[in-house]
Amino acid sequence: MSSSTILEDELDEKHLSAPRPDLVRTQSNLEKAIDAEANINVSFAPEDAAVSGAANDDPGPPPNGGFRAWLQVVGSFFLFFNCWGTINAFGVFQTYYETNPLWHESPSNISWIGSIQAFLLLLVGLISGPAYDNGYFRYLIVVGAILIPFGFMMTSLATEYWQTMLAQAFCIGIGNGCIFVPSVAILPGYFSTRKALANGLAASGSSFGGLIYPIVFRRMQQEVGFAWATRTLGFISFATVWFSVFVMKPRTMPKQRRPLTDLAAFKELPYTLFCASMVFGFIGLYGPLYYIGPYAIQEGITGEDLGFYLLPIINAASIFGRIIPNFIADMIGPLNVLFPCATIAAILALAWIGINNLGGIITFALIYGFFSGGFVSLPPVAIVTLTSDMSKIGTRMGQCFFLSAFGLLMGTPVSGAILSNTGGWVGVQLWSGAAIMVTGLLLLWARVTVVGWNPLRRA
Repeated sequence: MSSSTILEDELDEKHLSAPRPDLVRTQSNLEKAIDAEANINVSFAPEDAAVSGAANDDPGPPPNGGFRAWLQVVGSFFLFFNCWGTINAFGVFQTYYETNPLWHESPSNISWIGSIQAFLLLLVGLISGPAYDNGYFRYLIVVGAILIPFGFMMTSLATEYWQTMLAQAFCIGIGNGCIFVPSVAILPGYFSTRKALANGLAASGSSFGGLIYPIVFRRMQQEVGFAWATRTLGFISFATVWFSVFVMKPRTMPKQRRPLTDLAAFKELPYTLFCASMVFGFIGLYGPLYYIGPYAIQEGITGEDLGFYLLPIINAASIFGRIIPNFIADMIGPLNVLFPCATIAAILALAWIGINNLGGIITFALIYGFFSGGFVSLPPVAIVTLTSDMSKIGTRMGQCFFLSAFGLLMGTPVSGAILSNTGGWVGVQLWSGAAIMVTGLLLLWARVTVVGWNPLRRA
């Protein structure tokens, strides 16, 4: 055998026996967003986790499955079902209150109830984040589990506008804010490789809440009246939230407190543009959800029964809108998905002006529900792509949500004021469509600032 052959064989043996580098799993932007909202980092190696656990009582790597882990997903589903579900369901109350036999207020004043409820969800959520970081998970969800059913029960007894405002806007709104952060923050302790799936299943509770609550309210209101219909919602919220209280238990807690502000972020043009786009987006987005029922009934497009069910149709379509766009965003980038979602939603809101038949209004509800679902589910993922320092993602999300809360607060009351002052629906539809169109333009500007005009670039 030649010396060259022997040398080749030795090299092959060394190559085969050499240790191969471990494959490192990279997190998707959605998973990074979930971790940031939870203020937790669980992306360590199993060997490191074992050493850390021995030294610091660390429970080790997430189980990524098992009965207890999936039970947390169910508990989180019911928290979403109540906090965002009640927000998405308010349109059915808007429709009812406009013909309420007990008290009479303008559409604008009525919509303040729902907008304050949504505003408090995000505002209290900003405060409950640090409370969660300090170990008050149990206290937060217990307070929410008391306030939300209590708010429904008090709403059922209200005979004046101010009583309804206190019960439905403030009591339920504060309760929603208490359970908002825990609904997201608990899951990264149980999931790493299946984090996006677990979060998606849990977050779908918001759409299911927006689907179930209006249907139950309408059916019960026809059969037993407003008071017992609202109490039934209170019983549903009591059973579902307290289920979460009994089954949910944090496996890991944040090891550091998140700062409330990162004002230097606003020196970055893409982030500032994105925050501004979210404010305008939430100004316009909920207009159709609140007013599609009254519009269809008053314009004679549908009867009262079907008019009440247009909101559940929107919320049913948004279930798919929360899943499919997220899947696409993981491949091409969230800004590349958010921009068309916002633009199409704006075009639909403007096209709403010309819809005056049953087929058109149902088609509008389905398509608008899908794209609005995509719009509300992608902002946390987009903030990840706009942030270079991963330790600041949670704070930047909090700032963005805080500003977005003011969009939720002012959007639908202005729609109601336009309706009262003009007596027609065109102004309401233009207000929603224009606000969402500004959102689309700002998102496009942010995308171009980040990656330029090339439509094939990931952003």
